[in-house]
Order: sequence, then C-alpha cells, then structure tokens
Amino acid sequence: MSSPATGSLSALRQAQGPTAADRDETRSASTGAASGSRIRLIATDLDGTLLDPTGHVTARTRAALDAARAAGIVVVPVTARQPIGLRAIAAEAGFAGWALCGNGAYGIHLGTHEQLFGSEIAVPVQQRIARELAAQVPDLLFASVREAGEVFVAQAGYAEVAALGDHKRDPRTMGAVPLTEVLLAPSLKLVVRHASMSPAEIFAVLGTLDQTGFAATLSGAPFVEVMAEGVTKASGLALLCAELGIEQDEVLAFGDALNDVEMLRWAGHGVAMANAEPAALAAADEVTASNAADGVAAVLERVLAV
Repeated sequence: MSSPATGSLSALRQAQGPTAADRDETRSASTGAASGSRIRLIATDLDGTLLDPTGHVTARTRAALDAARAAGIVVVPVTARQPIGLRAIAAEAGFAGWALCGNGAYGIHLGTHEQLFGSEIAVPVQQRIARELAAQVPDLLFASVREAGEVFVAQAGYAEVAALGDHKRDPRTMGAVPLTEVLLAPSLKLVVRHASMSPAEIFAVLGTLDQTGFAATLSGAPFVEVMAEGVTKASGLALLCAELGIEQDEVLAFGDALNDVEMLRWAGHGVAMANAEPAALAAADEVTASNAADGVAAVLERVLAV
C-alpha cells in the first residue's frame, strides 16, 4: 500500500484553471472528485504521452516520475504495448511494479512476472470477426497476442508489412502461419492490418459489425487493436486499483490517443497532451504541453510542489 502523497486533485484543479470537468458537472460529480482527494496512483500512456518523439524518457520526465514515487505515489504504465515493448523502456522510466498491457486486457508485475488478471477474446468471436471483415475487405492480415503478451502468432504475410517499431519485435521472429492457426486460441489482443488500407478505414468497417464479444480501438499504431468485450484501459485500471485499495478519485491519468479516452474519463483527473487526438482532448479535464515538451513532467512538478 502506498503512503499518502503530497499532491492533491483539488489543488491540481485549482492550479490549472478551467477544465473540461468545469464544462461537464455531471462527469465531475460521477468521479467523486471531492476536495482534498490525494493522488495515490499515476496512470500514464507511453507512446505520444510519456515518451518523447524519439521513444525515450527525458531526464526531466524521469526526475518527475522518481519524485512521485518518492512521495508514495504508485506509477503505472497503461499501454497498448506488450511486455517486450515495456522492457525496452522500463529502465529509463524506472518501471518495476505493476503494468497494464494490451489496452487494459491484462495486468502484470514487471518484477515478479505475476499476472493479476487477463481478459481474452473467445475463439468463436475472433473467427467471426475475421470472417465478416474478410467479406468486406480482402487481404487483411491478423496476429494474435497470447500468454501474458509473450507469445505473438502472426499470419503468413504479416511480417512482410511490419516494422520493428510496430510491436517492438523483429519481424523475422514473428513466424508465418495460416489464418486458421492465428484464430485457433483465445487472444489477449487481436491485431488487424492491411498492406495499403489505413487503420482508420479498417476500424470504420469493424464498427459496422455486431460488437458482441469484442471491443476495438486505435492507438496510433499502423493496425487496429481488438480486445475482449468491455476491455479498455479504464477497465484494467479499475481492476488494478481495486487490488491496491486505491479509489477512482485518487487517480491521475495521462494520454493522447483514442485508446486513452476511457481512462481519461474514468480517472479522478485526466490529462491530455497538447498533441492528443480530438477525442482524447475532449475526454480530459486538462491539456498539458506535448510529449515533445515534457508535458507529463510539467503536471507532476506542479502537483508535487503543492
């Protein structure tokens, strides 16, 4: 259990002036944002948010994260990435505890490798998705993330259109199996992409299907990400907070993309980056500087100075 933090959500709101919550009194009340609520957990997206445009943690941001941890605040990466992608920057950010991967599909401890929870897409559901999408969009390619994010099963042809940065995996290690094998076991995340069609276009087609059994989102990566029904970064964060005994209004969250929207709305105080997508900007209580200008650090420095 973390010790009381020095920052408070009420002070944060007063310091940063009018917010999206001021324009939406219903949402503010629903999050239980009571005066004096302490920040006990910081939930942060990585790409486009915590990391700079080169994909690294700046010295200023690392210092702010360390100061938050020293104040007894739990710092949790909440990301679309799998553990392999987290390990690439864990040392830079000082991440050694709980992390939420696959857009909230599962929670893992980076130190002990314990899996707190995992939500998988049922085999019949992902088979239906592939079948119904194929009827409208030819030549789609699929990959399945399994077993605490350590197993990646890619359809033949997927590696040819993938880059190292897409999944933080060398495409030569992705394998190449028939689509039937990709869909043969439940997935923590099902990835859908096309050699020439944009993720937004695929996402739009996916939105016309019966949504029973799955949820889909975009993270800014060159593919669509599909999780089990009800899975979002907010759902994963709620499960972790319940485990840690942390209340919703004690959470400060940062994000920039469509897959961050639910988390920004759910948290006691949601902060969008200046470079965020319109949906994330609309969901947040506050907009900070861009990830290129240490926007996360700017907010944390202000909170911890209260």
